[in-house]
Amino acid sequence: MVKQREILRRIAAEARRQHVEWVIAREGANHTVYRLGSTLIPIPRHSEIGPGLTEAIYKQAEAELGRRWWR
Repeated sequence: MVKQREILRRIAAEARRQHVEWVIAREGANHTVYRLGSTLIPIPRHSEIGPGLTEAIYKQAEAELGRRWWR
């Protein structure tokens, strides 16, 4: 399990490093939708997120941050 804030922190740091915009697009009931460049990425509001979903979130960010940027 990975803490939600760790996922957000990791994406934000890489977006800053690559000069890609990372902002909250909208708030939903169960998810917060972030915009990474032009890609929308929904992040669930769980305090801990499983490894499969964590990797799926990171893969959505590949379009803006590059292939396997989290490795």
